[in-house]
Amino acid sequence: MDFESIEFANFSTPARKATILRACIRLCDNVGNTLGGVRRIEKRIFRINDQIKDILRELEQTRAELEYHRSIDEDAQRDAAVGNYIDREEAGLTRGDVRRFERTIEKLIARKEKLEDRRVSLLERLPD
Repeated sequence: MDFESIEFANFSTPARKATILRACIRLCDNVGNTLGGVRRIEKRIFRINDQIKDILRELEQTRAELEYHRSIDEDAQRDAAVGNYIDREEAGLTRGDVRRFERTIEKLIARKEKLEDRRVSLLERLPD
C-alpha cells in the first residue's frame, strides 16, 4: 500500500480504517528506520570528528611539551659529558622523558588514523 492509495481510501468501516492506519504506521516506520540509520551514522561521524579534534589539540600540546623536554635533555646530556655521576643520572631521566613523550605522540597519531579510517568507512555507508 502506498500513499496514493491511502489518500483516496474509503474509511467507511472501522475495520477498514484500522487496516489502513496499520499500513500507514508500517510505511512510516520503514521510512523512519531508514532515516534513523542514517541519523545514527551521522551522529557517529560527528562524534568521531569531535574525538579527532580533541586528539589534534592533545597532539599539539604534547609536541610542545616534547620540545621543552628535548631542550632540557640536550642540556642534561652536555652536563653529563663533563659532570659527575649525578649529572649522568639526571641525563638518563631526561632521556626517558623524551622517549615517553615520543611514544605518546606515536600513540595519538595511531589513534587519530584509526578514527579517520572509521570515519571514511561510515561516510561510505551514507546514501548519496
